[in-house]
Amino acid sequence: MATVEKTLAVLEVVAERGGASAKEVSEVLGFPLPTTYRLLQVLVGLDYLVHLRAEKRFELGYKLDGLGVSLHRQVGIPPTVRQEICRLHESVGAAAYFAVYRGADVVVAHVADSPQHPRITPMNFGFHEAAHATAFGKILLAGMSAQHADEYLDAHGTTRLTPTTITSRAALAAHLAEVSRRGIAWERGEFVPGAACAAVAVHDPAGSVVGAVAISTVDRDVNRRRAAELERALRDSANRVSRWLRTG
Repeated sequence: MATVEKTLAVLEVVAERGGASAKEVSEVLGFPLPTTYRLLQVLVGLDYLVHLRAEKRFELGYKLDGLGVSLHRQVGIPPTVRQEICRLHESVGAAAYFAVYRGADVVVAHVADSPQHPRITPMNFGFHEAAHATAFGKILLAGMSAQHADEYLDAHGTTRLTPTTITSRAALAAHLAEVSRRGIAWERGEFVPGAACAAVAVHDPAGSVVGAVAISTVDRDVNRRRAAELERALRDSANRVSRWLRTG
């Protein structure tokens, strides 16, 4: 993994955990402790992190607030969409997400979660590096032409992140065809062990896929009845978000 990718991975862990010690970051990412310290100090020097010496932990720095405001201004998440994601989270008892697609990248623009139903914590790879293993990414890939999807996978690969990650291109193509047919993407333990995620596409006025509404929960809790409940809620939520985006 390149230094820039390692630095971003460190930042993601601190962000997802609301702060972390160097030892915690090292254990989550599998980096040697000296490497982790060096990357953390780089981020502190750039004001992306602050070091709380008395507590021996690192938290997000002030510069990120400005970046977050800029990103949300560019992405332009309407209040109605944020409210819908919060409603989805509360109604189904699962972390809920709204992701938008910027080119071939997935940007998770809004998350609604709680201590009882926390968001998934990315491991060594971000969403944009693991489209084959995430519900968000599968919606993106299923909406591409076969040639475009092949080019994307040629560039990004199908890295095995967990024992259940689909790495065979033929198996993934068959899976994406099913995603396209059913209009919903599932992944169960393919990105993070023990977690299940599902996503439904959001469309713009021209009918193009511009993002997705998604949920994540504990995989062992998703039986057939629970899966059907989550699918109904996701489809309803994605339809409402698509309608709001069409009407501005």
